[in-house]
Amino acid sequence: MQQIFIHDTAVVGTGSTIGEGTKIWHFSHIMSGCTVGKNCTIGQNVFIASNVHIGNRVKIQNNVSLYEGVSCEDEVFIGPSAVFTNVINPRSSVSRKHEYMPTILKKGVSIGANATIICGITLGEYAFIGAGAVVTKSTPPYALVTGNPGRQVGWMSAYGHRLHFDENGKGICAESNQEYLLKNGVVERVSKT
Repeated sequence: MQQIFIHDTAVVGTGSTIGEGTKIWHFSHIMSGCTVGKNCTIGQNVFIASNVHIGNRVKIQNNVSLYEGVSCEDEVFIGPSAVFTNVINPRSSVSRKHEYMPTILKKGVSIGANATIICGITLGEYAFIGAGAVVTKSTPPYALVTGNPGRQVGWMSAYGHRLHFDENGKGICAESNQEYLLKNGVVERVSKT
């Protein structure tokens, strides 16, 4: 059994579930009632709100806050200072806690540093969000999204390499040699070598 590491300066609320092999670093705050999976890395100054679910092998870099409504599947990467919201129209004088909108990060999603993810969307499996992008709409699996507002500019492999497709819609990852097929605006992985 792998040990859980929680730095002395981190705060983990009672009723939270932390999976074996997970590391929680300096000044992070894990609220009561959230779930963090196995073999995760929670960087410095990370806040995870109650009822947030984090899958296995997730890496959350420094200065990220995951508010109620955010859910990360396995193997998600969140870059430093990425920002998440949970209400579309916040006002200090109006309580909107009953209006939190879910944000779902599917398996293998990568989010670059300083990106902003607006609530109520789903980022498809292995979507790749570029640094500083402002994502306001759901993305399909393997989408590469950059800019403000975020726009899909291509496709990425599960290994994080830009995919280029031939006239038959076939693309191959430069690192893994996995084959992908682009058909009717949807990419799927054909081989899992």
